[in-house]
Amino acid sequence: MADTRFFHRTGPYTLGHIASITGATIERGSVDLILNDIAPLDLAGPGQLSFLDNVRYRDSYRASNAAACFVAPEMVEHAPEGMALLVTKTPYKANALAAQAFYPDIWPQSRIAKSATIDPTAKIGEGCIIEENVVIGADVELGKGTWIEANTVIGASCVLGDRCRIGSNVTLSHCHIGQATRIYPGARIGQDGFGFAIDPSGFVKVPQLGRVMIGVHVEIGANTTIDRGASGDTVIGDGCWIDNLVQLGHNVKLGRGCVIVAQVGIAGSTIFDDYVVVGGQAGFAGHLKVGKGARIGAQSGVMRDVPAGAEVMGFPAIAIKQFMRQAAILNKMTKSKDKK
Repeated sequence: MADTRFFHRTGPYTLGHIASITGATIERGSVDLILNDIAPLDLAGPGQLSFLDNVRYRDSYRASNAAACFVAPEMVEHAPEGMALLVTKTPYKANALAAQAFYPDIWPQSRIAKSATIDPTAKIGEGCIIEENVVIGADVELGKGTWIEANTVIGASCVLGDRCRIGSNVTLSHCHIGQATRIYPGARIGQDGFGFAIDPSGFVKVPQLGRVMIGVHVEIGANTTIDRGASGDTVIGDGCWIDNLVQLGHNVKLGRGCVIVAQVGIAGSTIFDDYVVVGGQAGFAGHLKVGKGARIGAQSGVMRDVPAGAEVMGFPAIAIKQFMRQAAILNKMTKSKDKK
């Protein structure tokens, strides 16, 4: 159902092929069934593949005209007659893998635009794509097959690994970036941290002498800003996903696989362990430690350390169960007052 003016569709694929690449089990339907595309339950028709991951959409599932559908085992009995079923405990993941098959990430052929400005000391890996008006400074290193989109500026001595994709109008400085990392348009990586000494006669700037070290397979969203370290480095661990409009201060350290949703702000020297998840618009004071697997609710204000595995919410952030109890008590109190 995607607009093919913008997205390149491949296929068709058989039901058997889709099952093999997603790990799903064919519960109903022929392995030779031809599938041409993916589509939502309520829009899918003959030859199209859909998925059900939320029981809230069970009615749409029952009424769907999709030729095939990814479903959890417990939803098999609710399927409409004639629909082929691909059964898996993770329908959403399976659908993502199928979508990647139908709509693979297509990269253009290697080229360097004539309008690009590349310092003669820069090292450009084999097969790179460098678009119009890109500026690449002295001693920059680009890995094989890296794609730099239009109007991006890469400052001196930055290092990028193989198969990175850097969006348009990005600014990179003082950074090392691991392979297969994607940075979306407008991001600013490696700028000065917000460091100064307060003095009655005026603020005194503290030189920011660190770097930004970004791991492999990282995603950094549009217009996100990551400051370089003040003395040590700002570090983004392997496999982190950072949404749009996020601000990470100097010397912030994220472990592996952290997920940071839009408009989060993390003050300097705060450290996340692996697999921390942060909801949108949350804010963190500086010099905190957030333990492995902690989950932070949207719009929370985190003022103190968060233990591993904890779930917190609110301002100031507290255990989520305590936050819900407080909200329920406050709601009851306001209702009682309204009745008087």
